[in-house]
Amino acid sequence: MNIFITGGAGFIGSHTADRLLARGDDVLVIDNYATGRRDNLTPRARLRVIEGTIADTQLVEKLMMDFKPEVVMHAAASYKDPGNWAEDSVTNVLGTVNVVKAAQKAGVKRVIYFQTALGYGLVPEEQPITITHPIKLEGSSYAISKTAGEAYIALSGLNYISFRLANAYGPRNLSGPLPTFYHRLTMGKKCFCMDTRRDFIYVQDLVDAVVKAVDGMGTSGPYHISSGADYSIKELFDATIAALGITLDEPVEVRERNPDDVYTILLDPSKTEKDFQWKVTTTLEVGVKEAIDWYKTHGITQTYTHLVQLKE
Repeated sequence: MNIFITGGAGFIGSHTADRLLARGDDVLVIDNYATGRRDNLTPRARLRVIEGTIADTQLVEKLMMDFKPEVVMHAAASYKDPGNWAEDSVTNVLGTVNVVKAAQKAGVKRVIYFQTALGYGLVPEEQPITITHPIKLEGSSYAISKTAGEAYIALSGLNYISFRLANAYGPRNLSGPLPTFYHRLTMGKKCFCMDTRRDFIYVQDLVDAVVKAVDGMGTSGPYHISSGADYSIKELFDATIAALGITLDEPVEVRERNPDDVYTILLDPSKTEKDFQWKVTTTLEVGVKEAIDWYKTHGITQTYTHLVQLKE
């Protein structure tokens, strides 16, 4: 198939591109490298990479019409600066509108989108969160703009799958606590853990579900990708220490969560497991070690967060 991946040099986009190319699909990638890395994608046959932004209406339409993809995987997103609401709006809302309109014009059969679980709000009404939980826009520009993008895709009438994600982690991930822990520990800096819990999903397990969606599984609408279990950030830290093979002089500090932070995000993956015949197979310990091994080889110079954090 021809598959167009926005944000294809990013974390999820590049891993999916690798998987699709390995099985013989043709992949067109667009990325502006705001958070994606140039070394995430290796040049090879069947891969074309365009440096550009999905906010460029004419560029997106031209690429879509020339390439004629059967499936669009829309992974591009602005999250580099939680305070840059304008950029979030331009990329996550206008950019998504551009992708949707071009997909309509090009006759795309399916759009695959990635939505944040923060769209359920800072205080979810149930645990685990089911797919029918009300949308509650609060807490971050990222959640507001990503949810707007999801709504425009639903409005388009296109066949779509919106994967509402738990905390994805693994090689190439530069956002969230794991790369931050690695960066600080290897720089000899002290770390702290927030008193929160997260549902961590290893990237290759996530890609397993995405490829099934590319191949037509699932009915048009939202799905969760999650492990179905939540872990404390302290447990993630302990797995990081174990993967690095180091011992601390004193226990890590555990801090109370910030006002804009969610205590726990635990998503119910049962609909995805049923419709996609899919199940998480990677343990936290194995996934963390794979991520740490990649960080050691490739290095980290900057990490990101979707939420505004308090100063240390």
